Parts: sequence; structure tokens; C-alpha cells
Amino acid sequence: MIDRREALRRAALLLGGALAAPTVAGVLAGCEARRVPDGAWKPRALTPDQANLVATIADHILPETDTPGARAVGVHRFIDAMLAESYPAEDRERFLAGLADVDARARRTCGRAFLQCATTDQRALLVHLDREAFATMPGPGEAHFFRTMKKLTLVGYYTSEIGATRELHHAPVPGRFDGCVPLAEIGRAWAV
Repeated sequence: MIDRREALRRAALLLGGALAAPTVAGVLAGCEARRVPDGAWKPRALTPDQANLVATIADHILPETDTPGARAVGVHRFIDAMLAESYPAEDRERFLAGLADVDARARRTCGRAFLQCATTDQRALLVHLDREAFATMPGPGEAHFFRTMKKLTLVGYYTSEIGATRELHHAPVPGRFDGCVPLAEIGRAWAV
């Protein structure tokens, strides 16, 4: 699998283009803080098995290093919320079909579902999907599943408190990180 630096370089290239409208809308509208313990959280767009698959893939994309990985910051919860609240039914179904395809490919290559494969087999499959996703530029409405997965993982990670404050070396000026402040409380925002 690629290392975090290479993943970020590719993501920067990927995100240098246009973000999908549902992603932008979800991030802008998804400011409701939900601090639900892992045992109490229930996915809304994904099944529990799909949520675990999303968390595992996201953790391969952004694994734990000296900072927490994607699963630890709840990227799978973010992706589930995006799919449930911001993605049109067609895009949500395309994403779910992509998850099913990951399992189908894992069954063809290692004889079991993705989550039951060895970590090395999981990484090999994801490297293949990564190469496939970036080999061609899809047309509008044809985003490759793994591109979408990487985009959502990176947006979810870097809009989390940990991603914004620990990974990006956040300088808390003029104050602490508060990711969910109603506009009425802060007034007009200034651009730099």
C-alpha cells in the first residue's frame, strides 16, 4: 500500500479538481456534533457490516501512525452520514455497489470476503483499485468507487477535530477548535 505522504499527494491532486456537489453540501451542512459512543452508534445508510468494511478500507487509506487513523476518528461514521444525508439515491447506490464489488473481488482473489482476508491481501486489492481508479478520468456521474472512497475518507479525516488539529498542525489562533458554531454566534466570516 502507499504511505501516508503519497496518499496525501494523490489526494491533493484528486481534490485539486472539483469536489462532488454532495460532498461539499454535506460538509457545509453537516455541522451537527454527534458524540455517540461506538456501541450506541447505528449506521443509517450502511449496514453494520458495510460500515465495518468502510472503516477498514478507510484505515488502509489513512492508517494510524503518530496520529490516529481514519477508523479512530470516525471516518466511517462521517461517510455513513454523508451517504444518508447528502448523497442522492443514485450516488448512494453506486457507492454501495462499489463496496459489494470490493467483496466480490476479494472472493475471487483470496476466496473470502474482504474483511476475512489477510491484511496483505486487503492491501494488494486496494492498491489494484487505486491504480484502476486513477488510470482514467471518468466522465460526469461516473466516479470510480475507490476515488469516491478516498475523497470521503480524506474529507472526513481532515474535517475531524483530530485531523484538523493534530495532523495538520493546527495553530489555534484566535482560539480553540470548535467545528460546529452557528453563524449567528460568530457574525460575518472574513477571508484572508
